[in-house]
Amino acid sequence: MVEPSGHLDAVVVGAGVVGLTAALVLQSTGRQVAIVTADDPGATTSALAAAVWFPTKVGPRDRVLVWGARTYRVLHEAAGDHASGVLLRDTVTLYRDRPGRPWWSAAVPDVRDARPDELPAGYDHGLAFTVPLAEMPVHLAWLLDRFVRGGGVVRRARLGSLADLAGETPLVVNCAGLGARDLVGDRSLTPLRGQIVRTTNPGLTVSLRDEHHPGGYTYVHPRRDDCILGGTVEPGRDDTTPDDEVTAAILDRCTALAPELADAEVLDVSVGLRPARPTVRLERDVGSVPGSTVIHDYGHGGAGVTLGWGCAEEVAALADAVEPR
Repeated sequence: MVEPSGHLDAVVVGAGVVGLTAALVLQSTGRQVAIVTADDPGATTSALAAAVWFPTKVGPRDRVLVWGARTYRVLHEAAGDHASGVLLRDTVTLYRDRPGRPWWSAAVPDVRDARPDELPAGYDHGLAFTVPLAEMPVHLAWLLDRFVRGGGVVRRARLGSLADLAGETPLVVNCAGLGARDLVGDRSLTPLRGQIVRTTNPGLTVSLRDEHHPGGYTYVHPRRDDCILGGTVEPGRDDTTPDDEVTAAILDRCTALAPELADAEVLDVSVGLRPARPTVRLERDVGSVPGSTVIHDYGHGGAGVTLGWGCAEEVAALADAVEPR
């Protein structure tokens, strides 16, 4: 049992970007909400994310498109607040063959063919567009501050199962990410290991991405004062120790895309475990916690930032169907 803290209308499990956005949307409906988390937001997988809007390794496409379009709009508006940590970043996705219009482009209003002068050496095709980028240490702190100032409560606890919350609240929202594998026994949830390199920013202002690079998934995402370079997409691998050879390969691939990085200083190397699942699980469940309705909201792979607000609004709609506000 988690120690109670007065009347609660909802408990959100998990303090990554998916949990924080769900908690904020539920709070906006007038509910008294608490977050229960094993780790502070700054210690979650979300804190390591490159966090550029893009639906990476996630499904189902029809629902992802709806969630992603809504999240795009919310983050676009948040970019007007410097404190949010959200930037609007020009982006070029690179291809070796003419790509046409990918399925996700319906959520992004300005997708166009990249001009030749926008393409790095060796590329004949690309799509150019503008998407939000969240500097996650700043953005997570901003979300948490909004939640706490709105009367939200954050409690540190490591749950053995969701049933540990029995009797505490009528609504439990499971945003535990990879932790849901043990909390609810979901073996379809697997780690999707990603290694990134953070460097100084030598003056870059355009994000570059090559999902089909023969050397591995490659991206350069410049933030205000640094750059996030990647990366790896390694299903089922759960060790978090950086690999020096992988670091060198990431630097080589990214410098080929943006030669300015040759003069950049490596600041740190990190590994995160994305919570991958064949599809996002966003549904109501009446059996996991006696006396409570559970709404699951996990399995976003590398797209928690891309889908968070859209999913949070669906969570609130499911909650309202049970207990209207």
